[in-house]
Amino acid sequence: MSTITTEELAETTLLRFATAGSVDDGKSTLVGRLLHDSKSVLTDQLEAVERVSASRGQEAPDLALLTDGLRAEREQGITIDVAYRYFATPRRRFILADTPGHVQYTRNMVTGASTAELTVILVDARNGVVEQTRRHAAIAALLRVPHVVLAVNKMDLVGYEESVFAAIAEEFTAYATELGVPEVTAIPISALVGDNVVEASANMDWYGGPTVLEHLETVPVAHDLSHCHARLPVQYVIRPQSADHPDYRGYAGQIAAGSFRVGEQVTVLPSGRSTKITGIDLLGEPVEVAWTTQSVTLLLQDDIDISRGDLIVPSKDAPPTTQDIEATVCHVADAPLTVGHRVLLKHGTRTVKAIVKDIPSRLTLDDLSLHPHPGQLVANDIGRVKIRTAEALPVDSYADSRRTGSFILIDPNDGTTLTAGMVGESFASPEPVKDETEDDGWDF
Repeated sequence: MSTITTEELAETTLLRFATAGSVDDGKSTLVGRLLHDSKSVLTDQLEAVERVSASRGQEAPDLALLTDGLRAEREQGITIDVAYRYFATPRRRFILADTPGHVQYTRNMVTGASTAELTVILVDARNGVVEQTRRHAAIAALLRVPHVVLAVNKMDLVGYEESVFAAIAEEFTAYATELGVPEVTAIPISALVGDNVVEASANMDWYGGPTVLEHLETVPVAHDLSHCHARLPVQYVIRPQSADHPDYRGYAGQIAAGSFRVGEQVTVLPSGRSTKITGIDLLGEPVEVAWTTQSVTLLLQDDIDISRGDLIVPSKDAPPTTQDIEATVCHVADAPLTVGHRVLLKHGTRTVKAIVKDIPSRLTLDDLSLHPHPGQLVANDIGRVKIRTAEALPVDSYADSRRTGSFILIDPNDGTTLTAGMVGESFASPEPVKDETEDDGWDF
């Protein structure tokens, strides 16, 4: 069996990052320029973009087409869906999520940034910080994205003026700092012509910082496994009908956080039963240790009733189980979320019935003030909720684990995703209102 040190596990060459910004701020053009100038575009892809651009009468290739792949996106000239791109440089590998800028598609930004270690927020130098910029900064803060890059785009359209860049950078940094964003790096760019994207700009000699790619290649990405709470949501119970393995029973899933080792004492939640790991299978081979994002099968010493939706954790580091969840949420559905709303709550691989008991506050993006007890959240609102679930769930604080500290609320009638929630994330909230929900069989 193979052995791997904690230092080897912690080492990373992969950065997950997302782009965000208002409509026409140039996100897709920036991504296209980044791919093109870093030589991460295949020849046939570039030729296809050149053909489409020429058919539109454009003299130069429209690099935004490298990510806007849907027909509707090309016809409307806006990004609708999250476009994932994979590329690499000699210094690092990247998974990029190009997210839509239109307010209607803010939900897609939540999806793209939920696993990101860095978010690039674009601002049009002519318009400065607008409401959607503030919304994206708030989402990045709530999702605890550790690094935020402010890319002030279209500097060529404001004469490459340093004062324009400085004013926007100062306003955004002050706002993001008040939200709790730990780090903001501001970079002046022109995605259309390539200034400070991959190569340093000759038009802004007053700027001495890194280009976008230089920052992406060098920003530290910490994976300190010694401080991770190990979590494995069970997705499937494996019992092969094989004469070679008549007693095989494995519990398969993707490790959401931390690492597991053979011989470790673990607890299965929500039952609370404990046992020991006797084996770990990874890609059909036995290993001594497995860690975050690997899909594995755990073999346990005792025959415990375990099914999809259960959570396997180290016995010495088990989270509490609860039916009462407080969280900050971003509401992403067109239909409002109201006090008394009957929903399904999906946490990890488990889905349970739940009731929205209270909405203590809604965040006002302009001045970060709180609107107390709004009664409902509408599309793109960020607010505080209290939820009661039908079954006890083992939940972590989002601050401790982005995977097992998050959940989504689902409409039980049609399966629509309503809300994305972060457990324990909070801003100061008013006192809760009295619960006056009716008893219709969903009270727990």
